[in-house]
Amino acid sequence: MKQNISGLNRFVRRVSIFALALGVCLITTVFLGVQTAHALPEYAARTGEPCATCHVSPGGGGPRTLRGLLWAARGKPDKVPTLPGILIAPGVSDGAELFDIICAACHGSKGEGLFAIGLVGKSLDAHNVQTFVENGIPLNGMPSFKGQLTDDQLTALVTFVTGLSNGQIAPSPDEYVLPPALFGCAAQSAAPDKSCSQRTYMSRGN
Repeated sequence: MKQNISGLNRFVRRVSIFALALGVCLITTVFLGVQTAHALPEYAARTGEPCATCHVSPGGGGPRTLRGLLWAARGKPDKVPTLPGILIAPGVSDGAELFDIICAACHGSKGEGLFAIGLVGKSLDAHNVQTFVENGIPLNGMPSFKGQLTDDQLTALVTFVTGLSNGQIAPSPDEYVLPPALFGCAAQSAAPDKSCSQRTYMSRGN
């Protein structure tokens, strides 16, 4: 009998502690006015921008882009601030490399399509590609890159995407064949107790 009463007392204590903790949370929420966090799709609907505008991950979440960081620092207003004069890939001039930096996360490294449509076999013309890159396609979740590329970078990127879509440029291969490595073993010390595993391996070309 005493054991049953003791067990009941423990149960009542645990329930009381849980109820007290829940009450504290509710009271804190009401008095401090804590608002429910908005989900990423709600932010996109409110700002009129796709998730890829503010996040490295096109589907939302993950690290923020420069615009996303500035937007969050300003208190997440209804309009995402622009970054005039900020290049997305300073110093990069190769079209394939620009595609990898700017487009591959959504369109796939081979243009096969991931979050966004595939580009291979679409026969896109240069004018349309440039329009899409500069203005984006908000309804499809594509952000605008206007002002984030130099004229030469824009031309190189448009040329690469157009060639990729028309079959004039082959998609990047899944793997690259490399020649076998040639190594030579050179002892670091003439001491007799040095094993080969303690030696420095150097390329024959050096």
